[in-house]
Amino acid sequence: MTTLHLADTSHLDILTHMVGAFRDEEGITSDEDHRRKALLPLLKGSPYGVIYLMGPLSSPLGYIAITFTWSLEFGGLDGTIDELYLRKKVRGRGIGTSAIYRLIKVLSQHGLKSLALEVDGRNQRALQFYHSTGFRLREHYNLMVMELV
Repeated sequence: MTTLHLADTSHLDILTHMVGAFRDEEGITSDEDHRRKALLPLLKGSPYGVIYLMGPLSSPLGYIAITFTWSLEFGGLDGTIDELYLRKKVRGRGIGTSAIYRLIKVLSQHGLKSLALEVDGRNQRALQFYHSTGFRLREHYNLMVMELV
């Protein structure tokens, strides 16, 4: 089973690098300063989310960032997998699947009522992966976003 380690400020540099690699793969523009500012509150213990490193701390295989909200529908705290990233060389080995199952166990023990994520509908591999771990599209629901600047 893939080990998960709660990330803290000592992991800022490695996470900044991995988030940059994720952004590059997804075609998302961001600079290092932006990534560091986005990561730091979660690494300092913000109640809005956590980041887990997958695999050995000496050389993490990836990370999972989870943010928290309150849901009236689900009756309590819920979470969103904001990002899940695995280094390319270790994909397809069951590490992500194992990490999701471990994450579900940990988060449910801490009172989470639901876990959601957003996935690019064109990414069939990601859709299949998340479906295989138990995630389902919600019929009649679409995520809508308004960026506030």
